[in-house]
Amino acid sequence: MTKTIAVLATMDTKGAECAYLRDEITRLGARALLIDIGVVGDANIDVDIASAEIAAKGGTGLAALRDNPSRETASEVMILGATAALLDLITAKKVDGIISLGGTQGTNNCCRVMQALPYGFPKVMLSTMASGDTSGYVGIKDITMMFSVSDILGLNPFFRRILSNAAGAVVGMADAAIEIEFDAAKPVIGITNLGVLTQGTMRAMELLAERGYETIVFHAVGAGGRAMEQLMRDGFITAVFDYALGDITDALFGGIRAADEDRLTVAGQLGIPQVVVPGGVDHIGILLDEPNTVPDAYKDRLYSYHNPVILVPRTTGPELVRMMEEIRDRLSHSKANTVFMLPTKGVSSYSVAGGVLYDGESDAAFFAAVREMLPKHVPLIEVEAGAEDPAFVGRAVDELVKLIEGSEATATTG
Repeated sequence: MTKTIAVLATMDTKGAECAYLRDEITRLGARALLIDIGVVGDANIDVDIASAEIAAKGGTGLAALRDNPSRETASEVMILGATAALLDLITAKKVDGIISLGGTQGTNNCCRVMQALPYGFPKVMLSTMASGDTSGYVGIKDITMMFSVSDILGLNPFFRRILSNAAGAVVGMADAAIEIEFDAAKPVIGITNLGVLTQGTMRAMELLAERGYETIVFHAVGAGGRAMEQLMRDGFITAVFDYALGDITDALFGGIRAADEDRLTVAGQLGIPQVVVPGGVDHIGILLDEPNTVPDAYKDRLYSYHNPVILVPRTTGPELVRMMEEIRDRLSHSKANTVFMLPTKGVSSYSVAGGVLYDGESDAAFFAAVREMLPKHVPLIEVEAGAEDPAFVGRAVDELVKLIEGSEATATTG
């Protein structure tokens, strides 16, 4: 079946480039559907969905936008309109992928639209901004960023090849795409992980697979936690082994893996079964300006290097007490399906006995804070083991399966 690829761009300024992209998509055996989000002028090529229709779907007529031009206002209207149009097309199964091209403003607007589209739907952004920090454009969605190298302003032999490659990428994705299928009767378990917990994560995956559960692992570096919690809201993830909370540590103390304010709240609000472990709270991730250096603020602590440009200083006792206050607050509204597990011989491979960040005094302060501050409705299970020890991981899996089975029994009888 012929695939249809949406081409989203300002076709008053990028008409020639979009026409070439359309022709390449056609040459590769797919169909291009051109969607114009330009405001200032009319498209200089034939389009399938005109900017007037997009503006109307965004709640404002195109004439009104042109009468009182404002980049901020026009952008919001066209983003809303293009999002609505594409979601309608996806729901009707009339489009199989999307590709956009743009500079600073175009990348922002088109990626905002892509962020609203479903996971798994092919998304390619050809952009002048794709060689820098793309986190603001990608967010937590599966957007493929491709650097245009040259500005997107006119055709030449070099840029024709770039456009051809971009067309091949999105058509290939659409041809290869499979439906994301989840069995509502069998929970899919989200697991958070950090490199200092990977052996434990792999063991948990094996144990859960033996019991018939599939797992999705998320790197707890900010975007990973946000993505996991969005998939909870979407209904894809229905149980959680929240094994790594280092992203919350970084949010409190200026690290690079900072979580947002919703982290560790969504599962509790939804009543999703969850086992929570304070994995990785024993260190902060600090991005260095110069490799293998130590900023003055951390010279009096234990520290190591995750790689040459990421310093991992040990968290102190007072910092860990503050961390537990944050965990308490984030779990305070959780429902009955939550268990907190504490590995009393170290919360990661860094802080077990013999580890590079072993600090028994700071750990003791944290463990005391856990016992004092954990919300009373959240059971605390202490295991005399390190976080990666098979005994600890096995107990965590057992507790999560109990929660899942108890939740399923309640749903059946209810």
